[in-house]
Amino acid sequence: MRVESLTKSKVPDFIEYCKKHKEQLDDSFLYEEDFQTFEANEANPTYVLMNEQGNMVGVVSLMIDEYSKRGRKGRFRIFHSEMENLECYSMMMESILKHTAGFDKVFLFVPFTNKMLQTFIEGLHFNIERYSFVLVREELEVPEFSLPENYTLRAFQLGKDEEAWCTVRNAGFAKLQGSETPITPEMVIKMMTAEEHIEGASMILYDKELPVGVIRGTDDEYENSPIMDIGPIAILPEYQGKGLGRILVRSALQIAKEKSYAKTILCVNADNERAKALYVQEGFQQVEAVICYKYDTENG
Repeated sequence: MRVESLTKSKVPDFIEYCKKHKEQLDDSFLYEEDFQTFEANEANPTYVLMNEQGNMVGVVSLMIDEYSKRGRKGRFRIFHSEMENLECYSMMMESILKHTAGFDKVFLFVPFTNKMLQTFIEGLHFNIERYSFVLVREELEVPEFSLPENYTLRAFQLGKDEEAWCTVRNAGFAKLQGSETPITPEMVIKMMTAEEHIEGASMILYDKELPVGVIRGTDDEYENSPIMDIGPIAILPEYQGKGLGRILVRSALQIAKEKSYAKTILCVNADNERAKALYVQEGFQQVEAVICYKYDTENG
């Protein structure tokens, strides 16, 4: 067995490997569009495990973007070996850790059902940081909702609303584990011009002229079918507990219906019990549970 850097000539094989195994993994960044311009570079350090016959039997890839650098944490795109051997994972981990200078930790999401991968990850001294649930809603009927007096809900306007979006999102997520890192207007522009963007599905809730809430719907895929992904959903702390989250969720569901999506999907941290209860009340059902593992790089 040997570990080597992913070369350009092996990128197609790497992509096929990811597609082959994505059903066992967190597939958030393993879709076709994620690989259209994929390159193994400083932003995507990637290594492959090769057997003696020259076949690819394991891969590891880390995502390092501006948000990662600001939060001093990197996220794995994939970490998997067909060889059920801790030494194989250890070899790949040793290689990827060379790219974590300046990071406090790296993290990985593992489906709760993949007990084998959990065993190997824990064997590498990853620790559980949190649990997260994936919820799906299939009903097309959207309950009625109305805005409180002096409130308005407006579609996000590119080139105008970036600061307002950041203000609400950063304040609302300041204490949300995994999302504490503030975003910048430049990140919002990139987000709102991404391929998965749905025109009119990103909205800001105003109390008079004060932005107090944001919600976004994006084009996604689940079980090989189109679905609208709802998130982020954020409200200024001083405006929470007023029923505004329910209004935002229903507004996003209405957009999904208008855009002919048969299903919607969202994620919620397990410790955010109030949010999960709201989503269940609005017709969402839990379909998956994932574990977020973190590795403190000082342990490397």
